[in-house]
Amino acid sequence: MKHVMRRLLLIALCLLAGTAGAAPAEPNGALLYARNCAACHGESGHGGVGIPLALPAFLASVDDAYLEHTIRLGRPGRVMPAFNRLSDTEIAAIVRHVRGWQHGATPARFSTAPVAGDPTHGAALFAQHCAVCHGDHGQGGHGTGVTFSRPRDLPIIAPALNNTGFLQAATDAMIKATLMHGRAGTPMVSFIEQGLSEQDIDDLVSYVRSLEATATPAPAEPEPAMLMMESPYGLEETVEAVKRAAVGKNFRLIRDQYLEDGLFPEDEVNTRQVMVYFCNFQFLYDALALDPRIGLFLPCRVTVVEQDGKVLVMSVNPKRLGHLFNNAELDRACDEMSRLYTDILEEATL
Repeated sequence: MKHVMRRLLLIALCLLAGTAGAAPAEPNGALLYARNCAACHGESGHGGVGIPLALPAFLASVDDAYLEHTIRLGRPGRVMPAFNRLSDTEIAAIVRHVRGWQHGATPARFSTAPVAGDPTHGAALFAQHCAVCHGDHGQGGHGTGVTFSRPRDLPIIAPALNNTGFLQAATDAMIKATLMHGRAGTPMVSFIEQGLSEQDIDDLVSYVRSLEATATPAPAEPEPAMLMMESPYGLEETVEAVKRAAVGKNFRLIRDQYLEDGLFPEDEVNTRQVMVYFCNFQFLYDALALDPRIGLFLPCRVTVVEQDGKVLVMSVNPKRLGHLFNNAELDRACDEMSRLYTDILEEATL
């Protein structure tokens, strides 16, 4: 028995020694993509809110460094967030997974050397050939990538070129190659085929690079999550005041209900917590066209709560939610909504 125990101990020690020196497992790129990317770019890379990464012309026109920098830096103000929490090895694993959609094709490689051109001439060419899609200042196309906020025959919304994330990720050589060859399957055409010379394209690249001076900055610190004010009135009177204030701001009342309705048996619901729902349908339509994710916190609602002898009136802060969505166009709508919420809370508590 003693010999058997000794052998078992030796086997266990050998197994431990073998695993102690083993290299850590490579990050699972498919799993990381599913967790961090698929919600926007689609499970198979065919797009959605984000661009279709599996598009052959896209994968053939970008190098690994561009993909890695894009994941790391995101696109400030353009839906694509910065994935600061991912390690370099995790980002490289995601890029390898995305490259798998090329089915063995060799990834592009681009020089990091600057392209020499005339940015002044490039600006004139940009206004003539590029601004209609990319915006007059390179701010990008309007809306997001989902089908009901863009024409259905467009697979992507034209990206923002005056964006710190894009300009840090894209080399001059990559931008030049895209201008020269276009990107099949998207509205991006070959400008060589459109009659521009290679020098014209160099001038365009120089103009795009000059946009770094006015590029979209990284977002500021987020706003507080809640807007809150104390009411001098009782709960019922405050609820009615919220309704009047909302109607006065051109909102239509939808309903009011107890906060805990449906969450507890009827006789256990706290009747001193009330939510008032209201909506301006034109504002709703315009906001959804900018970014459908705004539907997560629409229609508008204000909560009135009585606790510890105080009546509090509160709402979510749209500015905070706009920051999370990383969409500069949506930020403007959220700023307006935040102002309206504040006006309603102030009027209801005067």
